[in-house]
Amino acid sequence: MPFPAVAPDLRAARVGVFGIFGINGFLLAMWVVHIPAITDRTGVSKSALGLPILLLAAGAVVGMQLAGPLADRYGSRIMVGLGAVIVSASLIGPGLAGSPAQLGIALFVLGFGNGGLDVSMNAQAVYVERAYERPIMSAFHAFFSCGGVAGALLGAATLHAGWDIRVSLGLAAVLSLALTAVFTPRLLPHVRPVHAQEKGAVAKGGRTPARVWALGGVAFAVLLCEGVANDWSALQVKEHLDASDATAALAFGAFSTMMTLGRFGADRVAGALGPVAIVRYGTLIAGVGMLFVVTSDWVALTLFGWGLFGLGLSGAVPQIFTAAGNLNAQSAGVNMSRVFSMGYLAFLAGPSLIGALTKVMPLTTAMLVPLAGVLFAAVAANVVETTSSAQPERAARSTD
Repeated sequence: MPFPAVAPDLRAARVGVFGIFGINGFLLAMWVVHIPAITDRTGVSKSALGLPILLLAAGAVVGMQLAGPLADRYGSRIMVGLGAVIVSASLIGPGLAGSPAQLGIALFVLGFGNGGLDVSMNAQAVYVERAYERPIMSAFHAFFSCGGVAGALLGAATLHAGWDIRVSLGLAAVLSLALTAVFTPRLLPHVRPVHAQEKGAVAKGGRTPARVWALGGVAFAVLLCEGVANDWSALQVKEHLDASDATAALAFGAFSTMMTLGRFGADRVAGALGPVAIVRYGTLIAGVGMLFVVTSDWVALTLFGWGLFGLGLSGAVPQIFTAAGNLNAQSAGVNMSRVFSMGYLAFLAGPSLIGALTKVMPLTTAMLVPLAGVLFAAVAANVVETTSSAQPERAARSTD
């Protein structure tokens, strides 16, 4: 069955969302690769870095909770622009910080902007996907990963060249602000639902809150796994297999590469098989990958396991966020902010949980936690199933 024709303004909006997701990934990567230099500058030890990171997370949660209802009231395009400006401008903050207290304040502001941008850009992505009438959410998240790769490469290059971090972060902020000015006007204006069944669901309230928390639970499980892979995959290979630093780094490389590639292909699979299949079978694939990681004593098979873990997780988060955004178009931002907050907390809490477990068991044994997480997500996958009342057939665009 051929896809319906796409209007030029809708194509422009899709490009705009691609650009915003890429900007977000780029900015976060620029912060991450400069963490060692920033901690040296501010005198924050590795053991004390947890508190500034906690402030980053707190800022993000506050930003998410505020951006959700504001996006519902004033439109996600406005909030995307505002969030992108805040996170771009605040990127220079950690580079300017000269003390732990200043770093904590700078990271709270950075987290606040990023949390608001995260919710609003995904709300906009849901509107664009709904208007396209086919799955396209995973590709947006793939561009976030591509932006992260670009930020990591640029950050590494400027560090290698000996640039002052204030210069490199400042230039990255200026570049992101310029790109925000290019991509934000392409986004869809405020979107209102016109589907009669959905209007009834809005009026009655119904079971939306319970469904939101259920989606949040699956997001918690999936993003916990992603956070563990980001922070512990390389160390797991190094400790378990006595591998070199260079070889161990390939574990995260395999995970992130396969996650990115998987997101570029997940939309077609979702269109053919549906979102439940993406989450259920994807997380089962991730579970097989983690079984290889836990049981293998062979470097190649362990790296294959981490790659399979990334591939399996790649399509799950986009489906969860799409389902949250389509529960109720008039409160899409609020619903997504709740799901985002639970997932984001898990993304940060998962690595900390693994760190605590390593005090009483080997790191590889602690990887049973993400294995349990993906199995839970597979069992609970039905929560992402769309219904006629949850996903409207059309969305009307206004210019307010």
